Amino acid sequence: MDNLVTLQYKYVISEIADLRWKDLDKSDLTAVATAYYYFSVQFRENLLIAVAMFPDDEKLQHLKAEECGTANLSPWPGVAEPAERMNHDEFMRRTLLLSTLPLEATKMAEQAGHAYLQKSRGYTQDARARSIASYEDGGLEATFRAMLTAPEWDDPALEAFRHFLAEHIRFDSDPEQGHGALSRHLQPDDRVLPMWEDFRDLLICAVPRLAAGVRYAAA
Repeated sequence: MDNLVTLQYKYVISEIADLRWKDLDKSDLTAVATAYYYFSVQFRENLLIAVAMFPDDEKLQHLKAEECGTANLSPWPGVAEPAERMNHDEFMRRTLLLSTLPLEATKMAEQAGHAYLQKSRGYTQDARARSIASYEDGGLEATFRAMLTAPEWDDPALEAFRHFLAEHIRFDSDPEQGHGALSRHLQPDDRVLPMWEDFRDLLICAVPRLAAGVRYAAA
């Protein structure tokens, strides 16, 4: 009977994928990239929690090597030199420095991001560890594919962000060595639901247009 239980967090993933990505302009998408930077910090922190909880887990150690201190996004002009190793949130931080758009486009996203990080650090260690599997085993892939339907990427920062998204789809989707395969044994359940709701709300706070007219928009 347990297999018949529907995981509510998967509905939130679908909600994120159904946001109005195709309506975004470059300014909006830069704000999304800014919001995602804060998510990427949270992701790294949660991954390190999972590794610390299960220090002998070879799959998690492999995943850590793919996400932290890695050259798998290198090189990229203005962000990463050939074979340069860095955490993926550092790649995003440097990516945002390339933006040619006015700072006003990202102020709301930065404010939302700081609040998001503060809240994310209040969840239990167990929930934060389990969130990694929900992210890597299909959740972020669905989110990234939706983001990539946005029409405007003609900006150095956005081109780097698109590279980040496309490569992560590739990292996650390999059925045997992909990041989903390396993490799904953490068995996420609805203890991760609030973290997906927070991510959805972070994106909407950064770019309210994403949810204009959508019934599940953040209050």
